[in-house]
Amino acid sequence: MLKVQPLSLYIHIPWCVQKCPYCDFNSHAFGKGKGQQDIPETQYVQALIKDLDDDIKRFNLANRQLHTIFIGGGTPSLFSAEAIGDILNQVKSRFIIDEARFEVTLEANPGTVEADKFSGFAKAGVTRLSIGVQSFESDKLIKLGRIHDSNQAKRAAEFAHQAGIKSFNLDLMHGLPDQNLTNALDDLKTAIALNPDHISWYQLTIEPNTAFHSKPPELPQDETLWSIQEEGVKLLEEAGYHQYEISAYAKNNKQCQHNLNYWRFGDYLGIGCGAHGKITDDTSGKIYRTVKVKHPKGYLEEGRAALDHLNEVEHAELTFEFMMNQLRLKEPFTLSHFSQSTGLDSKALLTQLEKAQAQQLVEKQGDSWQVTAQGHRYLNELLTQFL
Repeated sequence: MLKVQPLSLYIHIPWCVQKCPYCDFNSHAFGKGKGQQDIPETQYVQALIKDLDDDIKRFNLANRQLHTIFIGGGTPSLFSAEAIGDILNQVKSRFIIDEARFEVTLEANPGTVEADKFSGFAKAGVTRLSIGVQSFESDKLIKLGRIHDSNQAKRAAEFAHQAGIKSFNLDLMHGLPDQNLTNALDDLKTAIALNPDHISWYQLTIEPNTAFHSKPPELPQDETLWSIQEEGVKLLEEAGYHQYEISAYAKNNKQCQHNLNYWRFGDYLGIGCGAHGKITDDTSGKIYRTVKVKHPKGYLEEGRAALDHLNEVEHAELTFEFMMNQLRLKEPFTLSHFSQSTGLDSKALLTQLEKAQAQQLVEKQGDSWQVTAQGHRYLNELLTQFL
């Protein structure tokens, strides 16, 4: 039986100082060396709220409870604290909010912040920062096209501790050009020493339509990558960071609730340039996905609707979509959760799970199913079971 899912909101702010060569996100450089005034901040905030109001009306979401907000990009920390506060106040006025448990995450670049700006974000209602460090080695940062250096990365973490933000994440990459095991673990040790509540630690991959794809850098060999992964996970666990998702490690009760809602196949609105959303209509039993106009020029065009695509997710796709998200998590799941999230009968899924169980990719624990260590290692092969 399909049930209404927890609701989150993703807000996309598309501008960056410059485009990183590995980045395939919808981000637009506004010109190196130019000032923040080149970003149409006020106009974009107005467009975001209109976009939100259109979605609320489209999906009949008035008075629905909202659990989390994630402001991503691009580089949201280019916006002023006043603009972020305006967005959050307007969003909160449109939903039921439990302030004691409400999570608001803002992505920040160490090269675009200072102490008073972090304090301003906290006063505006941000409860969690995600700081895009990527590496603490200056030569690696240069190769990754980052605008900050190692010292700025460390200072950003210190500012987060001082600003009154409830929680913060350090975003770190491994498998970087010319990186060896020692380099990668040193980066991780530096991050741990800065004592964030959460560390996102993931391998650099070369994506289509990026500068790295057209001119690939030399990356570590597979053997080195596997050693980095194995040794890094041990280091994080010993420091009290528990892996709860493929690339997410958190201290007790400090998991990112917004991302957990994604991976548990919850609902989320997506507003802003190119933002994606997924909404369950429990009345019709249909699940919809939305995509907004990608380019800022089109998104801000007067009289143009922000919605670019609205598609119903076909029943034939739902099992794979659910498993693609759920299997990223270390936590077990039940067949009843699958049925409540998708509206589908779990009999077909059970057959597929039993086949994966025979291959030692998943295991049954009472009424729950859990991905094994081998299943996480060969996740792509596991996912093919549910196509």
